[in-house]
Amino acid sequence: QVQLVESGGGLVQPGGSLRLSCAASGSIISMYVMAWYRQAPGKQRELVAASTRGGSTTYADSVKGRFTISRDNAKNTVYLQMNSLKPEDTAVYYCNGYLNRNDYWGQGTQVTVSS
Repeated sequence: QVQLVESGGGLVQPGGSLRLSCAASGSIISMYVMAWYRQAPGKQRELVAASTRGGSTTYADSVKGRFTISRDNAKNTVYLQMNSLKPEDTAVYYCNGYLNRNDYWGQGTQVTVSS
């Protein structure tokens, strides 16, 4: 099974950018559907972006045109480039890998957008 470790979160001003990374070990991500989720205080966890094994991507309407998911299979790492950040993007961001009806999660990384 895969182990996932996120990094790259932090405090950023509105309009700024961050790039989250999700380093995988124990398995190769090329076999997995990889995704980023987020959970804000008092809210349910929601899908932000996903990348299939075939390279297709999907995004939540709230982040379309601002966020980009990508994967580097050689580095076994998934990224989430976040631009034009808004205060409502503040949340804990989780990396997810899905394979054969099994979900694997990282520990999460905090993103705070505030002036």
